[in-house]
Amino acid sequence: MDTNSMAILILLGSFALLILMRVQIAYAVGISSILCCLYLKLPITTICQMMVKGVNSFSLMAVPFFITMGVLMGSGGISEKLISLANSLVGWMTGGMAMVNIVASYFFGGISGSAAADTASLGTILIPMMVDQGYDDDFSTAVTITSSCEGLLVPPSHNMIIYATTAGSISVGSLFLAGYIPGAVLAVSLMIGSYIISVRRRYPKGEKFSFRAFFHELGRSVWALAAVLIVVVGVVAGVFTATESAAIAVVYSLFVSVFIYKGLDWKGVWKAFGDSLDTLAIVLILIATSNAFGYLLTYLRVPNLAAGAITSLTTNPIVLALMINVILLVLGCVMDMAPIILIATPILLPLAQTIGIDPIQFGIMIVLNCGIGLLTPPVGAVLFIGSAVSGVPMERVVRATFPFYVCMIITLLLVTFIPQVSLFLPWLFS
Repeated sequence: MDTNSMAILILLGSFALLILMRVQIAYAVGISSILCCLYLKLPITTICQMMVKGVNSFSLMAVPFFITMGVLMGSGGISEKLISLANSLVGWMTGGMAMVNIVASYFFGGISGSAAADTASLGTILIPMMVDQGYDDDFSTAVTITSSCEGLLVPPSHNMIIYATTAGSISVGSLFLAGYIPGAVLAVSLMIGSYIISVRRRYPKGEKFSFRAFFHELGRSVWALAAVLIVVVGVVAGVFTATESAAIAVVYSLFVSVFIYKGLDWKGVWKAFGDSLDTLAIVLILIATSNAFGYLLTYLRVPNLAAGAITSLTTNPIVLALMINVILLVLGCVMDMAPIILIATPILLPLAQTIGIDPIQFGIMIVLNCGIGLLTPPVGAVLFIGSAVSGVPMERVVRATFPFYVCMIITLLLVTFIPQVSLFLPWLFS
């Protein structure tokens, strides 16, 4: 075995071994990078330089701001108002509370940008509410966790910022716009699945639709929804950068949560800042170590080797696109979202571009694949949160989620093979 092959084996093998030993992803990435560097007799300072370079980015400054915005809005009494708005809009349907859950997740996702935050915040309210109205607890949990993935697609999503930084030369504004239609398609797909199950199980309907009630709830929720408009419209219109918009959104979220909705006092604000720092520390360590890992992947020509290995099996673009999705789905079963984006993007994006997949379209693909991974054992973080919030054993939650996996896969295939699903809005506003 030559030096290059042995170095690749050490890099990837030690990483896989550390993951199996349940070492945290950020540290597993860093340790495997150091071991590979030692074998190649490269200066350890190279790892340090790459780690610093990984976080020394103006674009990445948007990540802590968006995380803070999501925590503030999620803790500030926003959830109840968005649930009421969703109920006034779709609660009249058969299985109305399931529809409310899905639509509320679309609204809330545009504020939190986090599937975990969505599940924890909306789940504690909606799951008991659905059970009290006659819905099965496992079905209620399955609807909650799957609909939470809409928040990964609907801007502002800090994972999209991470992808844009990793991919390079990607417009954050275009990436934000690209997520709206796939997020809506996912919501409609889940609603269709929920409706079919609700009809078969004879779940109840809500009250009849009323324009008066809808506009009343819209008026109560407008302060929350305006946060998304500030971010997206400002970035797309070129008024300010993603980082500047994120900073403005934090100030706005603080004002709304404390003075408008009054869901937070100043003690709660400090706690929200502390929660944001906990999340941010994990994310930034991961970005730093993953940049060193990515440098070694490039140094060892792993992206070229991987692309060559895959294309040696087939040159059919449809099969290659399916293979890319399968790889991402498998990675999602064993890794969290951010490391997949950071590690897989440099390897799979060049291959995706060779078969005509636009980098923005690929960004939506990788985010949706990672979202499905958050719901799959053994590492599915959102799956565990949903089980913990509802008290339903994870095995039952997984079984109840199977029909919704189908809905999500259908959405993924639409995003993969119909570029307009993700590229129409960026093209329209370009």
